Amino acid sequence: MATDRTIFFIAVTLIAVGIIFSLSLTTYASLQTYNNEFHFFIRQFVTGIVAIFLMWSVSRLDPDRFFLPLGFGLFFIFLFLMTIMPFLPSSIVTEIGGAKRWIRIGVISLAPVEFFKVGFITFLAWSFSRRLDDSHKSLKEEFKVFWPYFMVFGVVTYLIAIMQNDIGQVLVLGMVLIVMGSMAGTSTRFFTITMVGMIIVVIVAIAGSEHRILRVKSWWSSIQNMVLSFLPDKIAAKLHVSEVYEPYQVSNAYDAIRNGGWFGQGLGNGTIKLGFLSEVHTDFILAGIAEELGVIGLFLVIVLFFVLIFRMLKISNRSQNRVYSLFALGIAIMFASTFFINSFGVTGITPVKGLAVPLLSYGGSSLLAHSIAIGMILMISKKVKY
Repeated sequence: MATDRTIFFIAVTLIAVGIIFSLSLTTYASLQTYNNEFHFFIRQFVTGIVAIFLMWSVSRLDPDRFFLPLGFGLFFIFLFLMTIMPFLPSSIVTEIGGAKRWIRIGVISLAPVEFFKVGFITFLAWSFSRRLDDSHKSLKEEFKVFWPYFMVFGVVTYLIAIMQNDIGQVLVLGMVLIVMGSMAGTSTRFFTITMVGMIIVVIVAIAGSEHRILRVKSWWSSIQNMVLSFLPDKIAAKLHVSEVYEPYQVSNAYDAIRNGGWFGQGLGNGTIKLGFLSEVHTDFILAGIAEELGVIGLFLVIVLFFVLIFRMLKISNRSQNRVYSLFALGIAIMFASTFFINSFGVTGITPVKGLAVPLLSYGGSSLLAHSIAIGMILMISKKVKY
């Protein structure tokens, strides 16, 4: 069977768009920080070339021989690295805001969680295919089967949300776990209870951190006037939050989207990147694209992104191998949930979570990890009958 070339070429196109905007959106920041206007562009360009070659190389492998060793290698190696990161010296681990998220190897910085996600999905696909099926089970039996996964996810939540202060990645992995478990054979009732449980965990995680509480309050302050206008005055008065600064990133992202209009200001002509939005090339790249290419340009990029996800789901649906099918589903959910969490944060629908847009945002670890994931999808697409 032939490799799904559509996925490959769409992924390459999105990587190329990310490289172009790593130049267009970062010139000011590069000059201000490194006195070199091409600093971010050169790094993203080199990483993009490596990512494309890595994706192509992985796609050439025989899935029956290399799929599970590669996936489990990512799972165990990067789980180990996340476990020891808090104890490594600052000369090796980069610490930002009290959280250690990157391991430095020379000039290279790796975020283990990005690679771990791909390994985690491999582990779930392999394990679910062995332990879950469509046979009828009582709710008690389902909890008994699923309990080890809750334990593993609890450890993962501690390592990522607590030790790395990164609740966004936990949300992505939680969605992957729930959807994959549901498609692997759990009941709708169990799915609902698990969703409620995940929401409770997120609320507890937010309530246990002053930083997260402040972020939620900042987000609420930006939308409260609109929401509270629909509620009775007594209720609105109790829900109103005062003396909290509105998140400048979101308001500036609004301005960028508004400035772009339908057709954009033109590539390189945006103004939001001139010190108004420091993370425009990473977490807020969609706003940067909207300003320079307009709503139509952004729409075309989003269409490419969702065609990519659709092709992954198609492979999942048509694969005869249950492990491959669940893995393709998990990767598709990871891409989709990451995109939605990011875009909802940029537009103020939800608080900003600090997640990069796969293949588009500046960042080597995210780009390389997602390219490996796509390479593994391409690897198993050779076993699918179209």
